[in-house]
Amino acid sequence: MLVKLGNLATGGNLRVSIRCPGCGNVGTFEPLQNVTDIHVPPGIFLGQRMCPNPACKTHVFCVYSSTGEILRTYPPERIDFDPKGIPAPIVETFMEALTCRAEGLHVAAAIMIRRTLEELCEEKKATGNTLKDRISSLQATVVLPKELFVALDDLRLLGNDAAHIEAKTYSSIGADEVDIGIELTKEVLKAVYQLDDLLARLRALKKP
Repeated sequence: MLVKLGNLATGGNLRVSIRCPGCGNVGTFEPLQNVTDIHVPPGIFLGQRMCPNPACKTHVFCVYSSTGEILRTYPPERIDFDPKGIPAPIVETFMEALTCRAEGLHVAAAIMIRRTLEELCEEKKATGNTLKDRISSLQATVVLPKELFVALDDLRLLGNDAAHIEAKTYSSIGADEVDIGIELTKEVLKAVYQLDDLLARLRALKKP
């Protein structure tokens, strides 16, 4: 049943499944108690939800269709990312890239991906006058598959295109370019900072 509210109506109150913008976990978000969603004809609902994770409880505004399809959340959903074992300055910068992507700010996201590489080089004390030089120097201190070192240079070029009008390595800086850039950056950070921990945990499970 819909209740008229001027030219709006209330109703909906569906449970929605989203990735929490706060803790990053996927969960089923229940309607807030005694708070009814607003219906905007012909079939859009505006509502408030709270993260079901007791340690988080992030308050989320969501826009969804009558079929339960999530159209938008505020704060926006971010691509999942596990920061465990990664130095704080790198995490902070990369999280800003994820936030820019969630808001549709693709150029800004690409620039922050490049800044993440700079933070990585800084943390690993890679030297050189340019980021290209520092990425090359990084090979002396970090063990990565050759393909990921190539990816680092591609990410540098993506950031260059975003930051400089005259750079034209990519025809555009949009969602596709940024999404792939984010996934590659995640793989690089995982290989540099998290692989050893995973191997240690696996080996700890072996029988004596």
